[in-house]
Amino acid sequence: MDVAILGAGAWGTALAVALARHHRVALCARRPEEAARLRATRASGYLPGIPLPASIALPDDPAEAVRGCALVLAAAPTAGLRETLAKLPREAEGRALLWACKGFEPETMRLPHEIVAEALPGWREAGALSGPSFALEVARGLPAALTIASRDAAFAQRAAASLHHAPLRIYSSTDVVGVEMGGALKNIMAIAAGICDGLGLGANARAALVTRGLAEMARLGVRMGGEPDTFMGLTGLGDLVLTATGDLSRNRTVGMRVAGGVPVERILAELGHVAEGVSSARAARALARRHGVDMPITEAVCAVLFEGLAPMTAVQGLLSREARAE
Repeated sequence: MDVAILGAGAWGTALAVALARHHRVALCARRPEEAARLRATRASGYLPGIPLPASIALPDDPAEAVRGCALVLAAAPTAGLRETLAKLPREAEGRALLWACKGFEPETMRLPHEIVAEALPGWREAGALSGPSFALEVARGLPAALTIASRDAAFAQRAAASLHHAPLRIYSSTDVVGVEMGGALKNIMAIAAGICDGLGLGANARAALVTRGLAEMARLGVRMGGEPDTFMGLTGLGDLVLTATGDLSRNRTVGMRVAGGVPVERILAELGHVAEGVSSARAARALARRHGVDMPITEAVCAVLFEGLAPMTAVQGLLSREARAE
């Protein structure tokens, strides 16, 4: 199958490397100078030690990348998804679309599927690709399990079957909202887990935080239309456990460095990658308040990131909440 991947960050490049083992892949960077550097070096600065296979095409032009392809995979950050989609034809012309971003559009608080519906209403076969996956491990060929979610169950199943090759296991789902909410909210909880670890509060505290964080994710996700079972699956619990505990987690790293007293602006400038949890935290807090959903961990993360609350003070505030039934 011919696959065009738009976005040559860590995740887009990792997917290109993984899919190139079984498909013809074109990887299109967002800027021509990025594409030129990739062609010259056949390596990505986002994935140390991972060479780009010679079979991966590296065009400058998205129109060239998608010409004749069966599947377009948008791998830009959520903040850049609308701009990426604007480079595609308005009509699908026999192509299918997947997006591999997580979080909310900062200005509108839209989820990715809402952005796609507005930007490309003519693309009927479309869905989200999500799940617990560190880009570097996927690029190295280590096992991972992902989910394709689409309201079109038949398309989700076909797309999953076409990309399901060891060591990648691909599952299908029709719960687009639940899958996307899990992918957005787990990053906030990963920041909280990083703060917990950075303060040296121990494994017991991290386990409690992850568990109660999952409850927060499900409360808001279900209120917004997701299915409860989705939050117990790969794109909920699975992604949360990975992102909240793994050393490759950008969002956990943000939390650990915040706990060490580093300003969040400096952390983001030095990170070199997008940490979606920072922008997602604002949107999730606003949505929780709008829908009347109690999300104390999210509120605490926002207070630390944006309002100058000391991390330990935020922890003490969570611990001092009155007892309640689980």
